[in-house]
This record gives sequence, structure tokens and C-alpha cells, in this order.
Amino acid sequence: MELDLSRAALVVTDPQVDFLSPDGVTWAVVGPSVIEHNTVENIETLFKSAKEAGITVAVSPHYYYPTDHGWKFEGALEKLMHKIGMFDRKGALNLDNFENSGADWMPQYKQYIEDGETVVTSPHKVYGNDTNDLSLQLRKRGVDQVILSGMSANLCTESHLRELLEQGFEVAVVKDATAAAILPEGDGYLSALTNFRFMANAVWTTEEAVANIKAAS
Repeated sequence: MELDLSRAALVVTDPQVDFLSPDGVTWAVVGPSVIEHNTVENIETLFKSAKEAGITVAVSPHYYYPTDHGWKFEGALEKLMHKIGMFDRKGALNLDNFENSGADWMPQYKQYIEDGETVVTSPHKVYGNDTNDLSLQLRKRGVDQVILSGMSANLCTESHLRELLEQGFEVAVVKDATAAAILPEGDGYLSALTNFRFMANAVWTTEEAVANIKAAS
């Protein structure tokens, strides 16, 4: 994958407290992976590098509103996320108690996300961006190359990879700017890494991603 900054974007999935902070509701299962891969710091490095290069930056968040808790059926992880209140907000137009909640951005990312230039898409509701406006937002900016990072590797990040590929985007996944749950049934990160290698146009480390952005500048 040869990076062309005139048509490239950094996309970050779910850079939110519930996934990336010890205060988040999933830390018990994702924390070891986040720490091992230096995920929090690596995502910030990507934000900084992309902003310095002047490329499009887009965030695809995960929010649940009270009406989403009325779903009649759910997959295993959806059911768990709803049960523990993951990514909960009071409503689509209601920010009561949102600041520093599990649905909020990680504090160190706010300077990049809230700069008035970053695209914050409508929320995805299960895992992939086929339920939000990410592809539209990228196409409207002439983007067809994506540097993909964020949480969680085998869920939202991988689902975004699959949908972006199906939509005709060229995608490089940054493998140490993501992480996943480790459960008795298996390590979600290792599962995702296998699929990244099969499907993505490139699999980079954060260091490689930054070097490629600088080389293309």
C-alpha cells in the first residue's frame, strides 16, 4: 500500500473511556491487551501525526441511547454491553452526565477530536460502519485510503475493516493501535491479527504508520 496523503484518512474506532481506561467497564478483560500493545499512547501518536500531516481524521464512535435498550434480540456481546451500561448516553440530543463518562473520549484525545476539523460520524450500533455515515463522510472528502486504528480489534475495528474493503477503500490496519478482550475462550487480539493479515492491504505498527505518513508528506 503506497500512501497518498491527498486521498488518505486516519480512522479511529471507539476511542472511548469504556474501552481504553482503567475506569471503563471493560477494563478487566481488555486492560491487559491495551497495556501490552501500548494502545492508548499509540492511538495518540497517530492522531498527532495525522494532524501534523493535514490529512482527514475521522472517529467512528459507539453510543447506546435508552431506546437501544428496547431491542428484542441481541448477540452475546451486545447483550453484555447493554447489561453493563457500556457507551450509554441519556439520548441522541442529551449530553447530561456525558463528560468523563464511559461513552466520552479518552481525555488525551479531546484536543485532536474536538478541534473543529475531525469528522465525528454518527454512532455505529453493533460493530461495523455499515450502520453509520463513515463511508459517506470519507467519500465526500475524496478519501479512498484509510489508516485504521482503535477499539476493539476483533469487533468494531475488524468490522470496519471488512466494510471499508467491501466499499472499495484501501486499508492499512495499525496493529499496535488496537487491542481486544482476553477471555477463557480465546484472545480476541490474536484472532483479529490473523484476519488483518488475510484481508488488509497493509498491516503496520504505529512506528511504520508514522514513517509512511512522513515519507508521503
